[in-house]
Amino acid sequence: MSHDAVLVTGAAGFIGFHVSQRLLSDGREVVGLDVINNYYDPKLKEARLAILKRHPNFAFVKLDLADRAATKSLFAQHRFPAVIHLAAQAGVRYSLEHPHAYTDANVEGFVNVLEGCRHNECKHLLFASSSSVYGANTKLPFSVQDNVDHPISLYAASKKANELMAHAYSHLYRIPATGVRFFTVYGPWGRPDMAMFLFAKAIVDGTPIKLFNHGRMRRDFTFVEDVSEAVVRLLERPPQGNPNWSGDKPDPATSAAPWKIYNIGNNNPEELLHVVSLLEKEFGRTVVKEMLPMQPGDVPATYADIEDLAREIGFRPTTAIEDGVAQFAKWYRDYHNL
Repeated sequence: MSHDAVLVTGAAGFIGFHVSQRLLSDGREVVGLDVINNYYDPKLKEARLAILKRHPNFAFVKLDLADRAATKSLFAQHRFPAVIHLAAQAGVRYSLEHPHAYTDANVEGFVNVLEGCRHNECKHLLFASSSSVYGANTKLPFSVQDNVDHPISLYAASKKANELMAHAYSHLYRIPATGVRFFTVYGPWGRPDMAMFLFAKAIVDGTPIKLFNHGRMRRDFTFVEDVSEAVVRLLERPPQGNPNWSGDKPDPATSAAPWKIYNIGNNNPEELLHVVSLLEKEFGRTVVKEMLPMQPGDVPATYADIEDLAREIGFRPTTAIEDGVAQFAKWYRDYHNL
């Protein structure tokens, strides 16, 4: 690999796979990193990787970012000009049972990435945050101008920590850093622990679907190819620092340092019951719905304000939920040979 290769961490993951594919199709060289843990079925990760490995401009590195020495030597070897950091321990409910998985991957791992960028002249670090940082906030749509100091899960707290850690490094070492708060991402090759996949599996298997908040949960479902498009466009725009930023009246989304936060969402929340009905139509069968109360760590609705994406990179998501669900269902049928 040349010294122009982009590092994508979490490349065997759902978003990392799609972003890597998108970069490769643009003619970029990609070093894809993943630890391939068993948080969900590693076979799905291996199948994504197998597709990436067919590409001559893709090189795979199996590595745990919490391994300080290994991460340090990878960065020293490649001196990546750009890093897209998507590797993380994901999931809100899992964080209630396995807190240390989040500090290892999302805090320790992220410090090692920041150190790698600092010592090897990275020109842009783009990293995944999450809509979960909005926590107990109820004002909708969620805006990057809002205060986000009330996380309601350790997962959310670890993502907020990433934004703060990146800001410190950006301030001290002038590393351009962009944080992207992903809203519920879905589509082909999706994660088995996420709603869309769980619903499809239940419909196909004929088992009841659990709907929390009695099915009235609303999520800003964002199609994965729209997400990849936004990420790749943002990669080309490292933040410069906001010359008008003032410590008297701090703007939470920008800084005097070259650091910036964006929402990547669909700007159009859908009720989960509606998504289930679209999937029922796609698979041609109905499912028993089990209505349950809210779960700890969950929020009733997510809805992204994405005006700055439209203004700064001319981006608006273009995939309607009906089209996205149809594409997901087709992939699900093909992958499981239905």
